[in-house]
Order: sequence, then structure tokens, then C-alpha cells
Amino acid sequence: MLLALVFGSIFLTVLFAMSSYVLVENKLQTAQTDKSKGLAIAEAGVEYYKWHLAHFPNDLQNGTGAAGPYSIPYTDPEGGQTGTISLTVNGNNACGNITSVDLQSVGTPTGSGSSATIYARYARPSVAQYSYIINDSVWAGADRIISGPYHSNGGVRMDGTANAPVTSSLATWSCTSSYGCSPTATKNGVFGSGPNQTLWSYPTPQIDFTAIAADFTSIKNIAIAQGRYFTRYSSGTSGVSAFKGYHLVFNANNTVTVYTVSNEYNTNIGAAIDGSSDTSDYARIRSESLVGTYAISATCPLIYVEDNVWIEGTVASKVTVVAANTVTAGVSPNAMIPNNITYTSSTGSAGLTLIAENDILITPDSPNNLTINGIFIAQGGAFGRNYYGCPSAFEPRGTLTLTGTTVSNKRTGTKWVNGCGGGSDAGYQTRIDSFDRKLSTSPPPFTPFTSTDYKFVDWRQK
Repeated sequence: MLLALVFGSIFLTVLFAMSSYVLVENKLQTAQTDKSKGLAIAEAGVEYYKWHLAHFPNDLQNGTGAAGPYSIPYTDPEGGQTGTISLTVNGNNACGNITSVDLQSVGTPTGSGSSATIYARYARPSVAQYSYIINDSVWAGADRIISGPYHSNGGVRMDGTANAPVTSSLATWSCTSSYGCSPTATKNGVFGSGPNQTLWSYPTPQIDFTAIAADFTSIKNIAIAQGRYFTRYSSGTSGVSAFKGYHLVFNANNTVTVYTVSNEYNTNIGAAIDGSSDTSDYARIRSESLVGTYAISATCPLIYVEDNVWIEGTVASKVTVVAANTVTAGVSPNAMIPNNITYTSSTGSAGLTLIAENDILITPDSPNNLTINGIFIAQGGAFGRNYYGCPSAFEPRGTLTLTGTTVSNKRTGTKWVNGCGGGSDAGYQTRIDSFDRKLSTSPPPFTPFTSTDYKFVDWRQK
């Protein structure tokens, strides 16, 4: 009797433990199955609204005329309703235009207490998803550290360290002495001594610069009606008077202080970054006058300048600045960067898109160590810094740190190889580039698109 009780107790203990284990495993399996079902249902909700927007592009209320969230049955054609979708739709607007749509989809299987949530942003892909887009061949030197996709419609010599895809639209190209090849040689679309060569790819489709071209007239009209507009201050097409313009200093309290630049220093240059035959540089401000300090509009943060513009300061919200002339034939304004451009926050709430009809130039008197944040688009010219001869007060420079995106119609350059002679370079000796992950999915308004088709630019499971 005693042995029976002892072994019976042991048996019951083991049986109870095994039963508990089986029940726990069964509950876990059921929970995992419900979670998988919930994820599939939530994903179906996101895909459904993608379809809805394709047919009704401006409808953010699921055809109901009322705010969400919207409860949508999820039906299995063979088994009836198997779950429910709870869909929340929020549009992001700027200047009266929808820039992107945020979707939150919660999928709940029928008879289950668990659910899964997916967040997605639906928008047209923009240039902000790249570190560099160049419509010309380019040489990235050994000092370069580049984080973010790097694309050229021409050839690429990559001697720097790139930590993301490097792509060229060419299968092969003719590398000349300008790119360090002597004699001239035929090279692969991407070549060089840089590491991570498994990330290199060529040929790839071109990025159409015509398609990403800003519609200056349309943007100007919007700026006049809803944003801020400044008429041309310079005059003529050449000489110091043609290089007058506006100086914009952004302030951490979400305002911008504006000056008219009435006179500039004439700085001799040894070579122009845009390949022109210019020997004079009017990028240094000699005298200016205060126009006023203005709040950045919350609903339409757009500034259109029909003239040259100098940009610096601390940006506190997402804002776009356009320097273009649609009135005077033969006039294509430049944008100049004389000092640091920073953000008050790195969370993505602040950002700058600067679009110039011609060049975006770092001025000769820029800081020895320069930090600039933004999406910089040289519509018809080049992004870079002219060569000022060495030795001089302007050469060489130290470190350039750029966080954001550079889009340039012509070859970029902020360093001039052997510009100081004896193997010493002019310009910025060290250059660190990285694209802005936060702005890549939600850039400032009117940032050019790389595709007219809406896509999911962000997708994650909560």
C-alpha cells in the first residue's frame, strides 16, 4: 500500500507536469498562430488602402466622409469572416498638397484576443533616399566616408569607403586624367580601390533629371499665395551687381532673419567647380542690410527667392528654400553656404531642402571644419567649392561633414587634388557624407521625386 501510494504520487506528479507542459505549448502554438494570422490580416489592410488610393487618390476617409479608424471585415472566400481590420489613415499635408499618407493597420483574428499592428508610409520616393545623385561622372577620393546610396548617371571612381549601394547607369566609361586615369582608360561603370565592392552595381537604370526637375513657376505661385516670396534684388547678367541677393539666417526659434546682400568681395579663383571659365567669385558678403525676421509657416514652410541666396543657421522645422528666376532671361541664381547649417532636433522634425536653379557653392570663407545638414539640389549646375589657389587664406580646409542628400547636375567637388602642390590637396581634406534616414521617408515639401508612382517608403511592425 505504501509503495503504491509513493509511486502513484510520482506518476501523478509526472503526469500533471507533462499535461501542463503540453497545455503551455498548445497555448504558445495557438498564440503564435493567432499572431501570424493577425499579421497577415494587418498587412491585408495596408494593401487594401494602397488599392483604394490608386482609385481615389485624395480620399483619406475610406469613402465614408468621416474620420477613422475604420473597421473592415477580413473574409476568407472559403470560410467566411476570419478576422477584422482596424485601419487608421492620416495624411501629411504641406501648402495644401498631400505629401504622404500614414497607415496603421491592426489585424485581429476572429475569436482571438491577440492582434498584430503594421505601420506604413505611402508616398512617392524622393531624392532624400540617396546620399548622392549626380548626372555626370564623378571621383570619390580615398578620404571620403559615404553612408547611404550613391548614384551617378555617368561613371564612378570610388576610392572612398561607401557603406551602401554604389550604382552607375553605365556599363563602361572613359576615365580621363580628370578622374586620375593617365593615360585615358576604359573602366567599368563603378571602379576604384574602395572597400565593400560587393555593394557596387552597374549598369542600373538612369535617374531622370528631367523628371525630378522642380516646377519653379508652380512653386513660386504657391510661395506667393501661402509661403514667403522675395523678388529679385540683383540686376544685370554679369559683374558684382548680378551677384547680389538675399542672406537667410535660420534661428532656433523657428524664424528666419533675412538680409539683402548689396555688395560682395571679388575673390580670384583658379578653377570653377561647374567647369565654367569664370575667374571671379562673388560668394563672399561685403555688405548687407536687414529686411526683417519672419516666422516659418507651419502650413506652408516654403521660401522662394527670385535671386541668389546665402543660407546658414539652425533650422527648427521642415522648410524648403528655392533660388530660381522665372522672370529674367539668362539669369540662373546660385545658392551659397557660408557657414554651418544645423537642426534643432535629429528626430526628423527639422529638415532643409535647398534647390538652386544653377550652382550650390560653399563660399571661400567657409569654416575650416564645416557641418551642413540638408537636401541640396543644384538643378542645372554643380554642388561644391571653387578652387582658390594655394597657399591662400582660403586653402586648404579641414573637415566637411554633410548629413543629408546632394543632387547635382554636374560633377561635384569639395577637394582639389594636388591643388596646393607637392602632393598636397586644396579644399576640404576630409569629407564625411551620410544620408538622413529620418528625412528619407518624410522630406520637406517640394523635395523632388525619383518616381511618379506612390510606393511604401516605410513599413514596420509594431
